[in-house]
Amino acid sequence: MSGSAPDGRLVDAYDLVIFDLDGVVYLVDRPIDTAVAAVARLHDEGKPLAYATNNASRRAAEVAALLSGMGLAVQPHEVLTSAAAAAELLAHRFPPDSPVLVVGAEALRAEVRDVGLRPVIRLEDAPVAVVQGYGPEVGWAELAEAALAIRAGADWFATNTDRTLPTARGPVPGNGSLVAAVRTALGREPDVVVGKPEPALFAAATRRFGAARPLAVGDRLDTDIEGAVRAGMASLLVLTGVAAAVDLLQAPPSARPDFVAHDLGGLFDPAQVARLTGPGAGTSNGAEGWRVVGGAPAVLTGAGSSLAALAALCAASWAGTEVDGIEPGSEAARKALDELGLLR
Repeated sequence: MSGSAPDGRLVDAYDLVIFDLDGVVYLVDRPIDTAVAAVARLHDEGKPLAYATNNASRRAAEVAALLSGMGLAVQPHEVLTSAAAAAELLAHRFPPDSPVLVVGAEALRAEVRDVGLRPVIRLEDAPVAVVQGYGPEVGWAELAEAALAIRAGADWFATNTDRTLPTARGPVPGNGSLVAAVRTALGREPDVVVGKPEPALFAAATRRFGAARPLAVGDRLDTDIEGAVRAGMASLLVLTGVAAAVDLLQAPPSARPDFVAHDLGGLFDPAQVARLTGPGAGTSNGAEGWRVVGGAPAVLTGAGSSLAALAALCAASWAGTEVDGIEPGSEAARKALDELGLLR
């Protein structure tokens, strides 16, 4: 993974921007105003864009229509979903008309049907595989049939394992939580996980657009950012969805973004993005105005933007300084920690 220093516009260093959707462009079906404006600007500038989503409850055309309804000129070929990717994998694995038990939304059943396989709903249909994706109506009966079919020998595919979904009211259980119910019942892991953090969606987007230097943009460390790390591409974390500053401080090496911004404005304005990895990490865009003094507790001193303070805190935490419960050493530090949700 590599990231360019944001000396100019961050977006200009990359030939493709791959967006996650929930928590980045919208929350459920409500657009994030700053994100919609940023994506529209990229479209106007002719920047190649792709949308890679773990949400298996909509098809590419439905996602494109949803985004178009928000004022964004999105085409279905720009959208990659975990449902479509899972169906493609199943089609490569099993002969046409093979029965596949589908747990999830109608979109997932349609994807399975479109690749020549036969969606079923019961153990008695002798499914060769179970494919499990998010659906708001999934309940105990569907999970029970899945567990019975897997125990009887069906291969188990999960479209994704996101523990939560972002909503305007806060995170709610996602497909990973539903997968966990079946995992607990069976005492085993899925045979195949398709969506992020697996790199398949990112790799497919890169191939589709012939990109040499893509940038992945997401709001989750455990899927979007870890997926970008696995795919070997640069990443930008935006704080409009699931991940908060405290999560970033605790991020393992496998899920650390190259850049962080409060929102997608960081793609255009160097003052609104901070570099976290590579040369200059923790010192760019004003982070040198902050200092983290180790102790019990550690103390943040200095002045500057809250984003620059976050970069300095990440540098300290990732280098081994304990920053849990960090205290402010100045009024500016108190304000920055408060803005980041880190003030005790």
